[in-house]
Amino acid sequence: MEIENCTGVSQFLLLGLSQDPDLQPILFGLFLFMYLITVFGNLLIILAVGSDPQLHSPMYFFLSNLSFVDLCFTSTTVPKMLVNIHPHNKGILYTECLTQIFLFLVFVGMDNLLLSIMAYDRFVAICRPLKYVTIMNPNVCVCLVLISWLIMFLVSLLHVLLMKQLNFSVDTKIPHFFCELAQVLKVARSDAIADVNIILLYLSTALLGVCSITGILFSYSQIVSSLMKMSSTESKFKAFSTCGSHLCVVSLFYGTGLGVYLSSAGTHSSPGSSVASVMYTVVTPMLNPFIYSLKNKDMKGALRRLLGRAASCP
Repeated sequence: MEIENCTGVSQFLLLGLSQDPDLQPILFGLFLFMYLITVFGNLLIILAVGSDPQLHSPMYFFLSNLSFVDLCFTSTTVPKMLVNIHPHNKGILYTECLTQIFLFLVFVGMDNLLLSIMAYDRFVAICRPLKYVTIMNPNVCVCLVLISWLIMFLVSLLHVLLMKQLNFSVDTKIPHFFCELAQVLKVARSDAIADVNIILLYLSTALLGVCSITGILFSYSQIVSSLMKMSSTESKFKAFSTCGSHLCVVSLFYGTGLGVYLSSAGTHSSPGSSVASVMYTVVTPMLNPFIYSLKNKDMKGALRRLLGRAASCP
């Protein structure tokens, strides 16, 4: 088989979720509907937080950033997947694939870091309430988000620069619906360099994923300890209610995403891996706005006011 360094018009073939032609229209309709719901829901959260003075607090600042990242996250994979569902249009240019990998890594990493920052915010609010305004001042909040963007930009850039050293067969087939780093590394023909990429993948997953989960678990262990010391049942319920939405999102994101990344680099691709990828790339960003709006009275009130203003406009 002909081997070349894919730098020009070379392309990969994304095999997608199913090769059954009868399922293609169903998959197209389903994922288009989910994508539109994701865009609409996350835009509503961003607009509600930005337009309502009652939501101008660190918790909602981080939530609006999470919604923006989720919006970009799903837009990195779903539009191209919808195009590639057509049986005669499954190609993706090498440069497009690298760009998709870079953006995907940036946004999935930002999701990961923002969830850990939000856990820290709840820890300070519940365990250090008197110092909350001082610790989580606007400058600190902005710095935390900017540092997270910088970290993920550098990590993602390093992955992409290493990938540019790999060689691939002409029209290499990727058994996935987008250019996921672990899947692309499996089809590379430069074993030594691919091994370096895989090691970096494990290291970045461990440092960013495991450390973030550890931070979240520590934050919530301290939160639970503080809640146990409260004498008022009403105070306990009010404090924990502010954490319920975050815990649901954390469970969805890490329950699917981390499992895929820890196992996919060293195992063969399977339909189960693709389904799990759908969960954290499509389903979780779609559900996040509903989870935060349904479980949060302030957010529901802000959304009602936002929709009311929109309905009253001529």
